[in-house]
Amino acid sequence: MKKKLLLALAVIFLIAAIVGYSFYQKIYSPNVPETNMIFIPTGADFDKLIEIIKPHVDNIESFIWVAEKKNYPNKIRAGKFKITGGMNNETLVDHLRGGKQETVTLTFNNQDNFEKLAGRVGNQIEADSVALLDVFQDTDFMKENGFDKQTAIAMYIPNSYDFYWNTSAEKFRDKMLVEYKRFWTKDRVLKAKEQKLTPIQVSTLASIVQKETSAIKERNTVAGLYLNRLHDFWPLQADPTIIFALKQKYGQDKEYMRVLNKDLTIDSPYNTYSNFGLPPGPIAMPDISSIEAVLQPEKHSYYYMCASVENIGYHKFAKTLKQHNINATAYQKWVSQQGINR
Repeated sequence: MKKKLLLALAVIFLIAAIVGYSFYQKIYSPNVPETNMIFIPTGADFDKLIEIIKPHVDNIESFIWVAEKKNYPNKIRAGKFKITGGMNNETLVDHLRGGKQETVTLTFNNQDNFEKLAGRVGNQIEADSVALLDVFQDTDFMKENGFDKQTAIAMYIPNSYDFYWNTSAEKFRDKMLVEYKRFWTKDRVLKAKEQKLTPIQVSTLASIVQKETSAIKERNTVAGLYLNRLHDFWPLQADPTIIFALKQKYGQDKEYMRVLNKDLTIDSPYNTYSNFGLPPGPIAMPDISSIEAVLQPEKHSYYYMCASVENIGYHKFAKTLKQHNINATAYQKWVSQQGINR
């Protein structure tokens, strides 16, 4: 009897050891083969979570077992998570359940309109472009914060920002307001006042400067020219504003490489040939270099500019109409030779 009892105990201990080792393996054996980022959408259930995790673990069944034991199916958190090669199931579940997600460095440049901005941002965070476009165009939000439909795009300063991937459209927009206020420091506001402009007016003129030249190193010169015209009560006569007015009238997807004389009579508040002063708002989203160019313009006596035919991408500047006409004639001749009609 004693031998039988000892044998039975040995069998029990062996079974217990096997079961214990099996549990140990499920919990503590490495189950993540390599480091990756995974994205868990807002509202994901456990089935969706398994679908996301499965390609990134060696044994999905052991993961499910540990996840259920730790009540993870009821505590799923959305976001972008880094899972590290060599993680075991306990570490993996604790990491995901804890919600310690990675940030996304979200970047956008000078977008022409809210549709393009929504598309750009929607490719980098969970919020889709439709939801983003809706909150961008929220008139109540605009009014509460000193913007309108024409000026609201000035609130979005092109740069790189850190966000959580599962940021909602509203939270993205609200952070952009915070960043806008942070950008407009007392020093920048003072510089704007020195140019007799408000921050929104600075952004409006900066958008024209940016569309006028892609050469960053001549933006201060272009800004100085437009400020000369503005302060001396000249019409700005900025071709980019005519192009903007044409796109508003005939469709944003239409491209205009050349402004024709007939275009200069278009009926629009953005026509800076027929209207004095600045247009109602930015014609695009100016980047920081363009804003700084308006805040710190080059001091000179230029009132005219024309695209250079010797240095493509740059301009020739003139103080007198006589010199400008010489420059303009050379440019028009060059354009005709290129066969550019529009």
